[in-house]
Formats: sequence, C-alpha cells, structure tokens
Amino acid sequence: MRETLFNWLMGRVEGTRALDLFSGSGALGLEALSRGAAQVTFVERDASVARHLEGVLAELGAQHARIAQDDALRFLRGPARAFDLVFLDPPFESDLVARAAAALEAGGWLAPAALIYLELPARAPLPRLPDTWRIAKSGHAGEVGYHLAERAATGATAE
Repeated sequence: MRETLFNWLMGRVEGTRALDLFSGSGALGLEALSRGAAQVTFVERDASVARHLEGVLAELGAQHARIAQDDALRFLRGPARAFDLVFLDPPFESDLVARAAAALEAGGWLAPAALIYLELPARAPLPRLPDTWRIAKSGHAGEVGYHLAERAATGATAE
C-alpha cells in the first residue's frame, strides 16, 4: 500500500509540509522525508512510541521533523499550520477519520490544494468528508482500504 501511495504522490512530495497525524511507527512520514518533504510533523499519543520514533529520527539525522506527543484531536485544537500533505491512518475501530477530517478542514490545517491520505477497513464506507475534499484515487489490499483525497483550491468546491 505504501508503494502505491507514493506512486500516486510521485513528484508531489518534494518541498511539502506533511503531517503524519496518527504516526505509530512513523512509516508514512519517514517515507515522505526520504522523498524530499521539507518538513514533517509526527503526532503520536503513546509516549513510548513517540520516544522510539524520536530515536529513529535522530538515528537518521532527520533535521526537518517534529514530534508532538499528543492525542491527534487535541493537537488539532491547537494553533494551526497549513500542511500540503496529511496522512490519516487512525486505529481501525474508531470514528477518528471523520472527526480528524472535520477538524483539519475547520481548523485551518490544510493548504488550499492539500492532499490527504486516508486508511480504513476495506469493508467500511468512507465517512462523511468535508465538501472541499474529493477522492482522487482508491485501492484496497486485504482488509485495508486506502484513498487519496484532494482538497479543492480556496473558493472552489468538490464535486
């Protein structure tokens, strides 16, 4: 799935500000850094996982990475910075995709033409997403469904 995602993003990662909102291992954010993202913010609730990720980033010498050890939704209530690329891969048995999507859109966290990657159970329908988002690509692998949404530029609406 990660290979497919980054094939979809080919040529669109370099120079971006990316947000890995439910980081876990940080695989998506790390891949973005390796493909030239200008800056990646990792948000991870679990302190031990965040410390491990901090160690990985230090080992890699990743100078353009920031880790926020916080709950994702609480993080999104803080001061917003617009991101060009957002990874939304929360725990499957939650309603966090819809809640995070709404908070990202309402809180000023997205650049005008941001790309948002969503990962959910393959059998689950897409939750209600902001009207400015449109699904550009979708796929599934086993029990996982994955989607790339594009945010309509300011002043435009999604179809």
